[in-house]
Amino acid sequence: MPVDAFVTGVIETSLNALLKDDEASQRRLARLKGKVIGVTINEFGKQLYFIFSQQIDVLGAYEGEIDCELALNLSVLPELRQQANLTQLIKADKLSLDGDIQLAQQFSALLSGLKPDFEEKLSQYTGDIVAHTLVSGAKQGARFIQQGVAKRQRDLAEVITEEWRLAPQALEIAYFADQVDDLKMDVARCEARLNRLMEQAPR
Repeated sequence: MPVDAFVTGVIETSLNALLKDDEASQRRLARLKGKVIGVTINEFGKQLYFIFSQQIDVLGAYEGEIDCELALNLSVLPELRQQANLTQLIKADKLSLDGDIQLAQQFSALLSGLKPDFEEKLSQYTGDIVAHTLVSGAKQGARFIQQGVAKRQRDLAEVITEEWRLAPQALEIAYFADQVDDLKMDVARCEARLNRLMEQAPR
């Protein structure tokens, strides 16, 4: 199976599974019925086509007319879930939009309503207590990893500035800036003195 087909299949199955149990999302989907939205992820140069009917079909290629096209970086995807962010993203050149902005807003509203409840899904197989324990443990693990990454970044910054001396420390930068200011003042004084001497010199 080609990679594109696998990726589109996973996205399509995931979206439709989330839509299935949510009446509010079904209503949002109804507003998009018959529309086609193309989304390009800049890092991959790949375009995905979202075709809306009773469900969402996701394709890697589409020959028909596209109602709205979006192009964005992967890092912007989470922000797309916030409908209010669309115009800000466009103004900041983080999102390129060609077509009906209202359609893009409806797409954003649909995505923002898809909030998977992993604990509830898991409880159907493991029971409430085990599901809660596993999800809580996963959240704590994610927080621990984030804290670990942040600490490693701080440690690396310290090594680069203090041990390897590859980058100046904040105090060194401030001292250098003070020296530059002093030099500017000295040059200005010399220039003023030179101008006075030139004025006093016999012509």
